[in-house]
Amino acid sequence: MFRSLMRTTDDLTMTILRLVLGVVFFAHTIDFFTQQMHIPGPFALLVIDAEFFGGIGLILGLLGQVAAFGIACNMVVAICMVHWHLGLFANWSGTQKGEGFEYPLLAIAVTLAIMIEGSGALSLDRVLSKSSDTWQS
Repeated sequence: MFRSLMRTTDDLTMTILRLVLGVVFFAHTIDFFTQQMHIPGPFALLVIDAEFFGGIGLILGLLGQVAAFGIACNMVVAICMVHWHLGLFANWSGTQKGEGFEYPLLAIAVTLAIMIEGSGALSLDRVLSKSSDTWQS
């Protein structure tokens, strides 16, 4: 089962998606620590874990599918609890309090691609899956 979690292609496109999403969520988590969010403690811990460790996992390409799943779950909750009532679009004009759900929706699409295709080239998943293939030969 662990081997199937590291399954990936040698696709540079997935590497780009994984790295950008990882950096964004890692930075987002740091921002979370600097602002006061009104999320209950246990849920805040889950958000921090998914975004912090998920961001690191995506940057390294280690268990990228698991990291992407955690971030996708966070984004679904964010849409339902925070962004849905504000509509699709971000607050480009500054006329509403808060942001729409276009960013979380985009993040979900990227995480789905990573969950389907894996971490791609230049990932620890790729290195480890190649190594386990060699060990079994």
